Amino acid sequence: MPLSHAQLWKAVDALARREGLTASGLARRAGLDATSFNPSKRFGPGDPPRPRWPSTESMTLILAATGVSLADFAALAEDAPDRPTTVPLLGLARAGQDGFFDDAGLPTGDGWEETELPRVNDTTFSLQITGDSMSPLYREGDRVIVDRSDPAVRRGDRVVARLASGEVVAKELTGLTARTATLSSINPEYPPRIVARRDIEWMARILWVSQ
Repeated sequence: MPLSHAQLWKAVDALARREGLTASGLARRAGLDATSFNPSKRFGPGDPPRPRWPSTESMTLILAATGVSLADFAALAEDAPDRPTTVPLLGLARAGQDGFFDDAGLPTGDGWEETELPRVNDTTFSLQITGDSMSPLYREGDRVIVDRSDPAVRRGDRVVARLASGEVVAKELTGLTARTATLSSINPEYPPRIVARRDIEWMARILWVSQ
């Protein structure tokens, strides 16, 4: 069975760890440029970012440098399944009924559905909120998770956007046209910002927040 993009890169990282190396150290041992396996090299430009695969030559070199067979390399990716991680889901109204929690307050019974958690991959990262423009929804110090490979950004989403000026903001996307995006704060003391789309380097939906 062929390896997915995420599995292949996870196998590279696992091989580096097994050798007591970083991904950069593994590249150097194989005689490659130290940045060959950097996370920034694993995706190319585009919205969503375009996956980049290591070359056949670079794979041959790292296998030779570590003495690992192709079969052993593939086995390193077996713990990187593509299936999502889920947690039990129940509506608040039903949660007040008997039979859905055990004595310890944990989910029980057959009435639960599933909520899919954000998948972690090379385009997933976390940012820490600063300031109070999104208060009380997001407080200073809260951490949000975004995924640059997720193209589903729509009006009404809470997003992180990086502007051409270098500024990175967490806002609510309250307007979106072919030319502009309206980035609004939850805190009424901050007026909405209408930004030309050409001045937005990227924009990603907030998937999860730690509060």
